[in-house]
Amino acid sequence: MSLYQEYLNEIEERKGQGLHPKPIDGAELLSEIINQIKDVNNEYREDSVKFFIYNTLPGTTSAAGVKAKFLKEIILGEATVAEITPTFAFELLSHMKGGPSIEVLLDLALGNDEAIAKQAAEVLKTQVFLYDADTARLGDAFNAGNTIAKDILESYAKAEFFTELPAVAEEIKVVTYIAAEGDISTDLLSPGNQAHSRSDRELHGQCMITPAAQAEIKALQAQHPDASVMLIAEKGTMGVGSSRMSGVNNVALWTGKQASPYVPFVNIAPIVAGTNGISPIFLTTVDVTGGIGIDLQNWVKKVDENGNVIRDVNGDVVLEQVYSVATGTVLTINTKTKKLYNGDQELIDISRSLTPQKMEFIKAGGSYAIVFGKKIQTFAAQTLGIEAPTVFAPSKEISNDGQGLTAVEKIFNNNAVGSTPGKVLYAGSDVRVKVNIVGSQDTTGLMTAQELEAMAATVIAPTVDGAYQSGCHTASVWDKKAQANIPKLMKFMNDFGVITARDPKGVYHSMTDVIHKVLNDITVDEWAIIIGGDSHTRMSKGVAFGADSGTVALALATGEASMPIPESVKVTFKGEMKPHMDFRDVVHATQLQMLQQFDGENVFQGRIIEVHIGTLLADQAFTFTDWTAEMKAKASICISQDETLIESLEIAKSRIQIMIEKGMDNKNQVLQGLINKANKRIEEIKSGAKPALTPDVNAKYYAEVVIDLDIIEEPMIADPDVNNADVSKRYTHDTIRDLTYYGGDKHVDLGFVGSCMVHKDDLKIVSQMLRNVEKANGKVEFKAPLVVAAPTYNIIDELKAEGDWEMLQKYSGFEFSDLLPKSTARTEYENIMYLERPGCNLCMGNQEKAAKGDTVMATSTRLFQGRVVEDRDGKKGESLLASTPVVVLSAILGRIPSIEEYKTAVEGINLTKFKPISMN
Repeated sequence: MSLYQEYLNEIEERKGQGLHPKPIDGAELLSEIINQIKDVNNEYREDSVKFFIYNTLPGTTSAAGVKAKFLKEIILGEATVAEITPTFAFELLSHMKGGPSIEVLLDLALGNDEAIAKQAAEVLKTQVFLYDADTARLGDAFNAGNTIAKDILESYAKAEFFTELPAVAEEIKVVTYIAAEGDISTDLLSPGNQAHSRSDRELHGQCMITPAAQAEIKALQAQHPDASVMLIAEKGTMGVGSSRMSGVNNVALWTGKQASPYVPFVNIAPIVAGTNGISPIFLTTVDVTGGIGIDLQNWVKKVDENGNVIRDVNGDVVLEQVYSVATGTVLTINTKTKKLYNGDQELIDISRSLTPQKMEFIKAGGSYAIVFGKKIQTFAAQTLGIEAPTVFAPSKEISNDGQGLTAVEKIFNNNAVGSTPGKVLYAGSDVRVKVNIVGSQDTTGLMTAQELEAMAATVIAPTVDGAYQSGCHTASVWDKKAQANIPKLMKFMNDFGVITARDPKGVYHSMTDVIHKVLNDITVDEWAIIIGGDSHTRMSKGVAFGADSGTVALALATGEASMPIPESVKVTFKGEMKPHMDFRDVVHATQLQMLQQFDGENVFQGRIIEVHIGTLLADQAFTFTDWTAEMKAKASICISQDETLIESLEIAKSRIQIMIEKGMDNKNQVLQGLINKANKRIEEIKSGAKPALTPDVNAKYYAEVVIDLDIIEEPMIADPDVNNADVSKRYTHDTIRDLTYYGGDKHVDLGFVGSCMVHKDDLKIVSQMLRNVEKANGKVEFKAPLVVAAPTYNIIDELKAEGDWEMLQKYSGFEFSDLLPKSTARTEYENIMYLERPGCNLCMGNQEKAAKGDTVMATSTRLFQGRVVEDRDGKKGESLLASTPVVVLSAILGRIPSIEEYKTAVEGINLTKFKPISMN
């Protein structure tokens, strides 16, 4: 059967799902289609022409290479297609973004046919996705006296690719659609259990919110054809949780506009809003697509006549509505006055949504075009020997003489690219920075690969110190979906120059370690900037930003990222931990005490948490920095002491060495280079030449939070509060309760110890607790299933060497096998302990989940509705988050323990402890 016949069969299958033909990315299929186009009598010719024009993916896909070559033949008169004139062929090339299309356009522009050269030049003037090989050709031609090359460069220097674009409309009409009350997680927009379909944009679009919501959005569009539908998180924040480009893609697919008539299902310009604004990661993704994100502030805290915040009987802050955004309300965004209106009534200033830089993103159809455009303009001006005219909004550079620097301000100044030489920059400054470490995870990686292809990138930027492609999100079940997607992803990334968890050649053992643990190890400098394709890219060394797949692609391709320097909130500690408390309880208590200190205002949201926990090694400190995603912080920085940092770097070196010994290093010896950098950093600290990073004593913070360890008396549990009468207060991570609240009798259906929130000591705690129970009772019996997933293989090896893994094996009813991985997801659980493969497991919820309606006690990060456990008729699923000892004891008892039972169970166990620096 020919590839085209297989494609027709696939089209029929997709029709049954209500889908259009899948966009073509393969050279072989498109070559068959081109042959059918050339055969004027072919029965499939008409459809083949349509597939060629309207259904072929651009960029550096192999199909794009074939398409560009055929269009070149048409332009040169070597092939004739009635439906595609040479002029139309140029138009099609102009929509292919880069890679093969740029190569063809350069061939034509620098060729001998003057008329064709001029046409090609006019198209090239609109293109920005040029790389070194492309600009080198232009530069060489210019130096050789080529007038066409000069003409193109002069256009680039004036940034005509941007200035000639249509202006942004002064008024943008929107009609509101409240997608949910409370925080809207990206799981609602792009469910984790549909991760396998993310690279198939039309198919994945079917999973956004619900079919009913999709119908309501379409109805609003029919009623208001001149307005864009604006998705709203009423009384909440839009886009919290995972860093999903697919979430924004889905919103754009349903509410945005098509980026190109010749590229299917790639939409731009979504408009989203939230009472409490937009999650920082989600807002970056909105920028990538040229959209608008609005902080509505349509509900505010209610105060009495003395200005004091009013609270309800539960102690929660009472909110009052400032203005309505009920579904179906027609509003106007004025991009000139930068205000939001209802008719003539001004509702709120939205200047932060329409900064000069964001207006450029909107005009250009996304931030990528601006990033690449600026680079092209700079190159052209330098080649011509002229000063580039000011076209783009100047980067805001804020200086405060005499003011000290926060840790993030120091890191950004150290890594700044293209800023005014010698100028010290502070929070609020727009900065382009060098990225040191990049991480791509496996359920978003295929989209990152698509983004790299779309921006015509073929090799990792040489300035990136190290990059890693994980396999942790698909570690639990090696099913047909994973088998179809993951090997393809690993090959692409490996070829691109990224260290990959799975070896496309099959030489080294597959490593499904949790991505954040690996990134934490390969970050060997606390001055580093890390970009990762997951919201929990929150390393305890350096400053790490979780990002969408597009921003990850941009970091891989250019070695840079652009963003304002964030404000910081300083977190310090006083007092002493009680002997029965675990550091996880301190993490949860930090969130609770912060909210209490600021009358329910989350001062962490959108800012850097600069946490002073310098006595903890990087592994343990990551438990705090990881949770800052749930605190809605933009990122976090751990301030470490010299001795602690050196020990953490030595541990990182040993783990990188293991990766090298497994055969994971590449031809560029990236991993060895990281060890060399670690050695250099250790020597700098030991010699005193460059001590561990600290902020200046006179640095300025948005807020300072002091956490009192003395008042943390009991384990602290993050509760989804699934039955709260106020829907907006469910699933927020802000409801933190002590153990006694549950009365020692709340039923638990399943316990889970795993995710990036745990480290080796947590697995040792499981082992020690089993020993204690065995000693007291003669055996261990579970009244609820306990799922245990070590985050890395290294941890298992270390536990084996220290005798703890044997204890876990003794009481396990299931132990993973690398030779025989599960091919189907577990749907039922027995009251035993499951030792699962290293990876994300239940925390991700894309492969395995607890039984519907279960009450789960977990060490994981997310408690969103449907993430770990879905609802069933008559019973809401709920995932409560707690420390490892609470989870283990809950599984043994089948209920949440009393404080007395808990204290007895942890007696003599080495819990993770922390002492503020002042106490040492």
